[in-house]
Amino acid sequence: MNIKEASEKTGVSSAAIRYYEKELLIPAIDRTEVGNRDIDDRIIRRIQFVTQMRAAGMSIENLRRYIELFDSPEDTAEEEMTLLKAQLVVMKEKRDDLQTAIDLLDYKLNHFHDHMEETEEELRELDLKRQAKLAEKE
Repeated sequence: MNIKEASEKTGVSSAAIRYYEKELLIPAIDRTEVGNRDIDDRIIRRIQFVTQMRAAGMSIENLRRYIELFDSPEDTAEEEMTLLKAQLVVMKEKRDDLQTAIDLLDYKLNHFHDHMEETEEELRELDLKRQAKLAEKE
């Protein structure tokens, strides 16, 4: 299939597919006699894998390293697992940060009238005091 068909099948833009190839995230794609990319299921699977790993937050550099390991004739399972475990730690930290922000917003919404309005009023008073101080200095 050509790159447009591969793009439609994977949901990945043609530009991204070309980028993945250039960055060695997928193997070199065979070409037809006229030079068009001839993408087979092997490449489709690689595109899907790269897409999944990027969605999991893996950097291009770490993904490239993982793919080098995967493509190596050596047994690299331990190093592959190390990369995946490190990425899992990163994603859990991001999840925890996001959960903290969600919890804060939930709290503020649930306590808007007994907390936020009072806090906003305190901030307004502090602003007025500051403005009064500045006015005295002038």
